[in-house]
Amino acid sequence: MIPITEFKGRDVAVFGLARTGLAAARALAAGGARVHAWDDNDVTRAKAEAAGVPVSDINSRDWRTFAALVLSPGVPLTFPEPHRVVTLAEATGVPIVSDIELFARAVNALPVTQRPKVIGVTGTNGKSTTSALIAHILKEAGKDARLGGNIGDAILEQAPLHAGAFYVVELSSFQLDLTSSLRLDVAVWLNTTPDHLDRHGDMTAYVAAKKRIFLNQGAADWAVIGVDDSYCAMACTELTRGAAQHVAPISSGQALGRGVSALNGKVIDSLSGRAEIVADLSAAPALQGKHNAQNAAAAFAATSALGVDHRIIAQAMTSFAGLPHRLERAGAIEGVRFVNDSKATNANAAAQALAVYPRVYWIAGGVAKEGGIEELAPFFPRMAKAYLIGQSAGDFADVLRGKVAVAMSGNLEAAVKMAFADAKASGEPHPVVLLSPACASFDQFKSYEDRGDQFKKFVAALSDGASGKRNGGAA
Repeated sequence: MIPITEFKGRDVAVFGLARTGLAAARALAAGGARVHAWDDNDVTRAKAEAAGVPVSDINSRDWRTFAALVLSPGVPLTFPEPHRVVTLAEATGVPIVSDIELFARAVNALPVTQRPKVIGVTGTNGKSTTSALIAHILKEAGKDARLGGNIGDAILEQAPLHAGAFYVVELSSFQLDLTSSLRLDVAVWLNTTPDHLDRHGDMTAYVAAKKRIFLNQGAADWAVIGVDDSYCAMACTELTRGAAQHVAPISSGQALGRGVSALNGKVIDSLSGRAEIVADLSAAPALQGKHNAQNAAAAFAATSALGVDHRIIAQAMTSFAGLPHRLERAGAIEGVRFVNDSKATNANAAAQALAVYPRVYWIAGGVAKEGGIEELAPFFPRMAKAYLIGQSAGDFADVLRGKVAVAMSGNLEAAVKMAFADAKASGEPHPVVLLSPACASFDQFKSYEDRGDQFKKFVAALSDGASGKRNGGAA
């Protein structure tokens, strides 16, 4: 844990007691603050109390006594309208901060000689894989790397700060909205497509939140930024003109005269102005596909900026295991391969998975994001059949009608069984059943992780059934 001593002896409100809120409450208490933690959900409050976090109804307290409100990233700050606790804080002049802001202030309070390296990663898609890959490369290079933030453990649950550590922090737009003091040694912004507009209101606000990752950077720091979409490309131009920090453009769609490109399975470093192939992604099974090429380019640029030898980076990419729920191999039954890409919660992320396979039996659906699956039209010819589940099934069926064969499966278990039967009967060599929903999960599941775990459970049950039939036949 990283104790937060800034508010020692003072009252601090913490609202939202999921993973980051609980970590913030514990870190503040460890630093001597009087913590008043609250969540509107009865079950969440009970879990917090069971975890040893004292619960106090902040709605009935005098807000003028609070030194700060620590707001969990899932709580609306501005749009569609501020949550009531945000309104209360603003009305009484209570500063609103995030767990990331607490972490940033703790780092800034250290003497320069004791400051750890901090690497931040954001982007609409790929930030979890890129964060994990950067941490993996640093560990392979013998560094004390800690991975947290929007991935794994909350950042304040990490081991205490010290000069030899490297903190790799995945940052969502919600977290960046509430952070003003963070100064990153390496800041990575991968890409931007429309997402979370229900919370930001429009693309202007969403892009502005993402840009905050470069706040406070100086001449010794690095900005690693994708140039394959117009939002990031424009930001890259602005950063280069501003010359406040080093800028490393990255791309998986074009060769860059200066930057890091990942094309045709090769990572090419031209930051020095001379192009050099520095990694072969064909030897990295967890980094297949164009989207992972972009992740690899970003991770190379980031770790190279931190002084890691290029040969170590290339070798570490080949041993990277990938992330659960992102093109994760979920098993193979009688020649049919199952791929769990449950983390694809929007169409853009699903497109990246669909681009990897020439033909798939596609399981999709849930709570659709703005735009639905219209942008997936170029991949419709790759879909042998679509198995639709959840709230969006009817709308998706309307889009696919006449272009792709559709089964209205309704739920994931039925979809897995139907897709397996069709793939097995197809006679194709090694057909692929791909769960890449292009939707959020909360209509039928607790989270995308729960959805992916359920998928793997249903695949395992099919495998057990197939094994039982074989054994029964042999008997």
